[in-house]
Amino acid sequence: MSLTLRTISREQHLAYIQSLSSASHCQVPAWADVKSEWRAENLGWFDERTGQMVGAGLVLYRQLPKVKRYLAYLPEGPVINWYAPNLEEWLRPMLAHLKRQGAFSVKMGPPVVIRRWDAPAIKKGIQDQDVKRLRDIEATHIEPRAFEVADQLRRMGWQQGEDGGAGFGDVQPRYVFQVPLEGRSLEEVHKGFNQLWRRNIKKADKAGVQVVQGNMANPYDLDEWQRLYEITAERDRFRPRPKAYFQRMWHVLNSEDPQRMRLYFAEHEGERISAATMLIVGGHVWYSYGASANHKREVRPSNAMQWRMLQDAYALGASVYDLRGISDSLDENDHLFGLIQFKVGTGGEAAEYLGEWDFPLNKLLHKALDMYMSRR
Repeated sequence: MSLTLRTISREQHLAYIQSLSSASHCQVPAWADVKSEWRAENLGWFDERTGQMVGAGLVLYRQLPKVKRYLAYLPEGPVINWYAPNLEEWLRPMLAHLKRQGAFSVKMGPPVVIRRWDAPAIKKGIQDQDVKRLRDIEATHIEPRAFEVADQLRRMGWQQGEDGGAGFGDVQPRYVFQVPLEGRSLEEVHKGFNQLWRRNIKKADKAGVQVVQGNMANPYDLDEWQRLYEITAERDRFRPRPKAYFQRMWHVLNSEDPQRMRLYFAEHEGERISAATMLIVGGHVWYSYGASANHKREVRPSNAMQWRMLQDAYALGASVYDLRGISDSLDENDHLFGLIQFKVGTGGEAAEYLGEWDFPLNKLLHKALDMYMSRR
């Protein structure tokens, strides 16, 4: 297939995304408005014979301080046929185009899963003293074509970080936790939860926890979200995003598609004690941000909220409910261990993506950026 690449309109880009069963939420046109500090461009790949669009990509450009050159970033993209026998035909015109746009380096995240581990395999690994990382466990499923993709990228000159992406080294998580919904009844999904999860859902119900949908366009809901989120940030020691970020995210994503983003609250005795945001693109649904108060944890609001979100994702016809990032560490002393333990309880599976890849178009500037990032 002979391909050409050119800049497309947001409307063309959105129409292409809507024609697919799913794509990453980081690759919808409105994501550019969420990341408003970057300049954005929508790219389309066209089959020369038919003139039909066969791929799309959202590129975010970040200017290098004091130089009119850019880092070009395609988060969890581009949305192309990654298993094409000659990947170079897709990526060469993209690199040439980005170079003309003033990019000195390109970073992308192929949405390609290499391996998966089901919940029983992970639980067994957690119990084994010799197992320290997810990759020490034998995978339940391996995708051989993913290794071919990695080989092709290396041959083309794409590079990966030295650590091989041990979790949160990439901008987007390399390891995620997903609950497959396709071909399963809700009853089967619920049965897949471990005993503790089922008990906690029952406990929340008995305590009278109610899960309701909110609306960030409503100032009260937005304030309540931010209050819980900032409590969480202080507890877990991370820097919280400002309220304006979530306000913008809500507005731009739901302006593009009214079903793109949802907000949930878990309430107990009239008080909101837990909150979460959900993102929807076709059949893929993500749990995006979570927040909770420091008290009333014993009524298990987070379990109740996840179960409600899962049920809503199922009602939307989703094929997968994605709990997003986990670390690949299975060390009980690791501060991120609790995250995988909580998510494993859903009976889903851990998935390892190919991770993010860099292509230095200007080796000197790329090296300078590398040194700058490592000092931050």
